[in-house]
Amino acid sequence: MENYEQAKDTVSRWCIVSMASIPLVMTLGNSMLIPVLPILERKVGITSFQSSMIITSYSVAAVFLIPVAGYLSDRFGRKMVILPSLILALIGGLIAGFASWKLSDPYTWIIIGRILQGIGAAGAMPIILPLVGDLYKDDDEKTSSCLGIIETSNTFGKVLSPILGSVFAAFIWFLPFFSIAIFSLVSIVLIFFFVKVPKEKDDPLKMKEFLRNTKSTFKEEGPWLFTIFLNGIFVMLVLFSILFFLSENLEKAHDIKGIKKGFVLAIPLLLLCIASFISGRNIKGNLATMKKIMIVSIIILSISTGFVGITSDMLILLLVVTSFVGISIGILLPVLDAIITENTKKEERGTISSFYSSARFIGVAAGPPIMSLVMNDYLNLSFITASGIGLILLLIVIKHIKVENIEN
Repeated sequence: MENYEQAKDTVSRWCIVSMASIPLVMTLGNSMLIPVLPILERKVGITSFQSSMIITSYSVAAVFLIPVAGYLSDRFGRKMVILPSLILALIGGLIAGFASWKLSDPYTWIIIGRILQGIGAAGAMPIILPLVGDLYKDDDEKTSSCLGIIETSNTFGKVLSPILGSVFAAFIWFLPFFSIAIFSLVSIVLIFFFVKVPKEKDDPLKMKEFLRNTKSTFKEEGPWLFTIFLNGIFVMLVLFSILFFLSENLEKAHDIKGIKKGFVLAIPLLLLCIASFISGRNIKGNLATMKKIMIVSIIILSISTGFVGITSDMLILLLVVTSFVGISIGILLPVLDAIITENTKKEERGTISSFYSSARFIGVAAGPPIMSLVMNDYLNLSFITASGIGLILLLIVIKHIKVENIEN
């Protein structure tokens, strides 16, 4: 718990736990449903593509509203945006769960509940990144360390998700929806009591000034910012495509179902979580080191992704390949978080980090439906294409992530 010791002089342990609860809860709110999708298809009578929209509807809502939440958090305060957003996520979980329990044709109401959850996610999860920056001000090392904890909480949620989702669904198939509401309530209580946001000395920017400054930031810093955004889209697209594919493949090709499937799905995600924790502890705000880590991670991610389809019928090899995917993504995510948070002005941090979070949700939204459309006829081609895109992204990183330009 060295990271906690590094932070204790400015931020309490419970404050860090409270902030880390948000990515954990929001990740559970989405990823926990992935192993349950085949069950939903049978219980609700929907297609694979329709079940993928249960994930996508959550993410699409977040994509469009995250930048708005970022501005509001810069304008009115982080906590004033986070708490109402968590309440919306709670209500969305109740709607989806109640519809599944009581209605004979619940699909439309499930989607409505998921959209509300997505709106809640838009106002909660992305705001944590600038909040960490606010709490630690100009201490890049402590910021990186705390962001590592936050991203590890996110990835730990991904580890727990398939297990909890499978366990809950084994009792009652729609229980995962209700559990999301309960987890949101816990996070609301933690944030309300333990997160103390620093008081602002300066008046928040007016809309016109804010828009002018944001436009100027993208004009001056655009190349490296958009490079980070593209990385965020790509890694989440690959991750959620693979998770959706594995959930279907483990049942159809390997006859692994229920709680056992949840534990198998958790293997690459556990390695992702461990890699994220180690990465967050060791980057220490050093941009030159972070660029090297990005390059190595993208190379490993691109190569391993190309073999996912090829090994789809060989369970052990498939888990080895997807574990390499998980490790590379786990290393990369804290680096992306830190570069964004540490290298943007405080008054614009909420908005810029929100655009980055929105980019990540684009990948989450696109992954499952794309995979549902291509996995029957174009499985190998799709993963090889993704591998090629990763290598192109590598060239963009080498060209546009320039240490001297970003740090100045």
